[in-house]
Amino acid sequence: MYNDILENLKNKNICILGFGKEGKSTYKFIRRHLKDKFITIIDKNDCSNAEELIGDKNIEVISGDNYLDNLSIYDLIFKTPGITFKDMDIENIKSKLTSQLEILLEIYKNNIIGITGTKGKSTTSSLIYKILKDQNKDVYLLGNIGTPVLDEIEKINTNTYLVIEMSSHQLEFIKKSPHIGIILNLFEDHLDHAKTVKHYHECKMNMFKYQTSDDIAIYSKDNLNLVNLINQNNYLANLYSVTLENKKEKNTIYLDNDFVKYNDKILYDKNSKTNLIGNHNLSNIMFCLLISEILNLDIEQTKKSIRDFQPLEHRLELVGTYNDITYYNDSIATIPVATINAIETLKNVDTLIFGGMDRGINYQDLVDYLKKCNVRNLICMPTTGYDIGKILESENVNKNIYYIETLDDAVRLAKKITEKGKICLMSPAASSYEYFKNFEEKGNKFKELVRFE
Repeated sequence: MYNDILENLKNKNICILGFGKEGKSTYKFIRRHLKDKFITIIDKNDCSNAEELIGDKNIEVISGDNYLDNLSIYDLIFKTPGITFKDMDIENIKSKLTSQLEILLEIYKNNIIGITGTKGKSTTSSLIYKILKDQNKDVYLLGNIGTPVLDEIEKINTNTYLVIEMSSHQLEFIKKSPHIGIILNLFEDHLDHAKTVKHYHECKMNMFKYQTSDDIAIYSKDNLNLVNLINQNNYLANLYSVTLENKKEKNTIYLDNDFVKYNDKILYDKNSKTNLIGNHNLSNIMFCLLISEILNLDIEQTKKSIRDFQPLEHRLELVGTYNDITYYNDSIATIPVATINAIETLKNVDTLIFGGMDRGINYQDLVDYLKKCNVRNLICMPTTGYDIGKILESENVNKNIYYIETLDDAVRLAKKITEKGKICLMSPAASSYEYFKNFEEKGNKFKELVRFE
């Protein structure tokens, strides 16, 4: 089926915009099938010496500060997710934009389970993938968490399940939605990429926007932002919902005391053994249980997959207990609600290390929460940690507030001040980009520092 796409590319003037992981994957896909096709590669950084391009005479590389100029000369622009058009007028190129995800949706829409949300999408995508894999389904985990979607396109057939984690960046310009779309939640995030919170949420809602009456849209009824957008838009798909409340409604999976129920059937005991802790993870599990029911999978095997699932790195990750202090790495927590959820889940947090790059997010909910919670020690790091610490100080909040410049010094201080038998949690509530390449680098550094005696 992908041969139709290749036919479409043959006579088009195409460029690959952004030569990171996905851009390189797109280049390799084209070269596997169109060896002599001329391709323009555009990236802010000079990538002309990239290993993939050595010896290729049928390319032009454009780089530098003005790399986004003259995009209108191309017939097709393969945009990678990391490129932002936040401050650009792109009306003259909008119709020319495409992506790996767009191509996959064009030809394999009915095979796709798409998962997005501000938080929880990697865990939920990975768990759905495991559930399907454990039931011997032909399945691939692709997209924002897994393999770039074109890396495996030649292996896909009509019975293949494609579980794809989709970021707002990937969803922003798509013109087709997956057969099964999941939106876990919507909070304020990515204002460094999106123009406004409204724009960010609209990108996410593209998951449902182009669905038809043959498709399935699954969302959380516990997230007010999501509920409002569902009510405001006349989505054509069959709507299913997830709630942690006792709301027995059509196409809704809900919590009745300790039991997860769907269509009057008990699916799951919330006290079952699992490595996924906290109500936010229970909600993620319920999305997976609902998928299991929709796809008519073996529920007992699904529950076993949930029990055996290992949490992903940097997500409420237990680092270990050293000198009677237990350390958790939650570097994925880049918004306030994620940090609040972490503290609520662990309950015994004595020291919080937090703060990161200011992306214009509103932190009032976190300020209010820190005032009343039982965390004694707040180790504030630049930039947002400093801002929040100063607000708390100005209101004479009864906390031990420390301003620390580096993660090394933050961990060193935490080892001294955290009460024995309690928890030190690193949960930034902000992006890590000021001092680290990404949240993974920050989380790995934290673990290294904790384990270093």
